[in-house]
Parts: sequence; C-alpha cells; structure tokens
Amino acid sequence: MRPEPSILHIDLDAFYAAVEQRDKPSLRGKPVIVGGLGARGVVSTASYEARAFGVHSAMSMAEARSRCPHAAFLTGRFDAYRRISRAVMAILRELSPLVEPLSLDEAFVDLRESELARFDVESITEVMRALKAAVHETSGGVYGSVGVASSKLVAKIASDLDKPDGLVVVPPGTEQDLLRPMQVTVIPGVGPATAERLRRVGVHTVEELERISETELTRLIGSAQGQSLYRLCRADDDRPVVSERESKSVSVEDTFDTDLVDRSILQAIVSRHSQKVCERLRKAKLSGRTITVKVRLYDFSTHTRSATLAGPTDDPRVVARMARRLVSEVDTSAGVRLLGVGVSGLADWIQDDLFGYADSEEDEADAPADETVDAAGHVVRKWRPGMDVVHARHGPGWVWGSGLGRVTVRFETAESAPGAVRTFAADDPDLSSAPRPPDPDADDETRSP
Repeated sequence: MRPEPSILHIDLDAFYAAVEQRDKPSLRGKPVIVGGLGARGVVSTASYEARAFGVHSAMSMAEARSRCPHAAFLTGRFDAYRRISRAVMAILRELSPLVEPLSLDEAFVDLRESELARFDVESITEVMRALKAAVHETSGGVYGSVGVASSKLVAKIASDLDKPDGLVVVPPGTEQDLLRPMQVTVIPGVGPATAERLRRVGVHTVEELERISETELTRLIGSAQGQSLYRLCRADDDRPVVSERESKSVSVEDTFDTDLVDRSILQAIVSRHSQKVCERLRKAKLSGRTITVKVRLYDFSTHTRSATLAGPTDDPRVVARMARRLVSEVDTSAGVRLLGVGVSGLADWIQDDLFGYADSEEDEADAPADETVDAAGHVVRKWRPGMDVVHARHGPGWVWGSGLGRVTVRFETAESAPGAVRTFAADDPDLSSAPRPPDPDADDETRSP
C-alpha cells in the first residue's frame, strides 16, 4: 500500500450517451440509450436521464424500451468516441507518462511519475479540479468523475462515489473505513454467483467479509479467488499502473504442411485459435482490446490486420468474430502457409460485450458498413439510428429512424440549435452517410519475408 494518494482513476460519465447529447442538441437533457438495437442487443450506455427510469448498462434493449419507451435509441459511433478518448488520454499523459487505459472512457494514472511536488489531499484535489476542467473543455462538454487513492482498488471505487462529475480523494489510512459499509459486490471479482455463495454464509458487506478467515474463504469460493478477496476486502492492493504501451500480447499461430485454400477451413482455424487465446487470457486473469491476425501466404509474404475494440474482452466469440472479419480482408485464394490470432492492449479487468456480438456474421449491432446486399443481389442502404449523414440540399444531420423504405433525419450539429426533422426515401440519391475520418487504431500492413 502506498503512503500517499497517488493513483488516479478517471471515468467519463455515461460516455457514449454524453457524446451523442453533445453532438445532437435536440437530445440534451433527454433520455438517450446507446447499444445494439438488434433482437439480442443490450444497453451499452444510458444517459442519466434514462437511468432515472431504471435503465442501466448490460440490460437487454427490450427491457430498456419497456422501461423508457420515449428515449432516443441509438447505435454506437465509435469513430467519434475514439477521437474524444484519444484527446482525453493525451491530457492524462501530460499529467503523467504512466497511463493505463482500461477502455475508451476509463484509465488509471500513476501520479508518482508526474511532476507533482505535494501529495496531501488539498494539493491533489486542486490538481484534479484543473484536470477535470481540461477534460471537459477538450471533450466539448463531456464530464469525468475522478477518484484518487493509495491503490487501484480504492481509486476506482472512489471515482464512482459522487457521479456524475465527481471528485473523491481518499486520505491514506481511511481506505478500510470507506470500504466496510459497502456491499461485497463493490470488490472486483465478486459477481452474482460469488455474492450468492457469500450471502448463504451471512456475508453481505465488506465488513462482514473481513470477519471470514482466509481458509474459510478459499474453501468457499476456491483458492485463487479466496486469497484475492481476503486481501482486497482489507484494501490490500499493490497492483501497479501499467502503461498499455508496455503490455505484451497473447497469440496462437500454426504453420501448415500444405497450403490451405478453403475459406471455411481457414475460418474454422481462426475460431479455434481465438478459443485458445481466450483460454490463455482467462488463465492469466487478463483481457485485451486489440485483435490482430497474421496471414503468411504461399509466397512467404506476411500480412497483418488489426482492429481495436471499445473495451477489453476475453470472450472467444468476440475475438473470433473480429478475427474472421480481418482474415476476410486478405486475399487467401492462392494458399495460406501460416495463420495466427493475437490479442494485445492487455488489462486486468473485463468489459462484457455490450453491443450484442454474435457468432453470426449477419449480426448488424455494430456493423461498420452502410450498405448490404439482399437475397436478390440488390444493394440495400442501411440507415442506423444515430449515424451521421449529409443531404445535398439540407446539409449535415443524423438518422432518427428508418424502415418501410423511408429514413427520417434531424438536421443539426453540435454547434447548431435543435434542427428540423425531415423524411426521405431510403434510396434518396441526395442523402449519404457522412465521411468518416480515418481510424488510426486500424493497422493495414503488408510485410516481405
């Protein structure tokens, strides 16, 4: 345990929904729900106006609609979220070079590596207020909640205590007093199953958990998790802040005796590799954000493709789906000698797949393309709620909804007043998706042997 509050955790409040409200004036102060809108979609982020109706992350979208039917239901615009995330991470790195991003909207910072001269609560609080103001200005109006403490565990819990726009600095020596009244689920690793096991022996709060011996805990929930909970419930957490740039990767690759051409076989191998990679991640209690595939062709030329998710995962379905898509971008018709799948951008936590990824390639919960092909071979334009569009006569706007051959657009921008709503034919030639800026997280590289 550190003797001073020198680990910072920042969490951008209702991040995806806040960005949508920033860019869509008509949604400011109104309930906004972002996530997968398909049959199996779930909520990724709900604005605080929607949370007042009981909507929360990881809730099924069907239940969210029943609880808050008047909300704006939007798909994600990850290009916009990534741009803001990069700007915020740059601010954090100006404060300290040691930053550990957990997702687009969350990070740890080691203040010991900063140029701060004092670490008393008053001095840290003043610095954090300035940091929060800089984040709010740079992001164009998104708020962040900050917790500072002597460990990762307490800093992360502290950032959640006064949301939204919160700031909590935990004085050294008061960590256990802070944790004891809280429910055991506040401790990482205590999910519904573990909480139920603890409830059966009369443990509901962290203080009650403290009274359980390490031997009894390991007998109750297993050796590794029992030892971890025994330490964490006493605020004993010495995990360092690890910069993502220093993180290693976990990968699996195979070289084949004969060149493989059959795409279905290649896709099956990708799925198998993804399963193995995720098994290794889980054994190490890690997750990762960046999926990379490595394809060595018959002529020994090596191609890599990478893509970065919104948050870290250890779900083999998510990794396999992205890896299959990346492999499909490489021309493998002449034969493949080697095929590999890797995950990097490692973290010691896991974010569930909140956009409803599925094994089926037909799932469009987070599909990047704006066109698809129907059974008759005709190109069909897709208009997803929330996506940015441009009309030749009316200018920029965003899709409010679509269906039955029509698309409804509200014409407004972040700098304008709430705009007019107009409906067009889905194939209106004057309407198109707005140009997307290039994604610097994507890697498209061909290397010679």
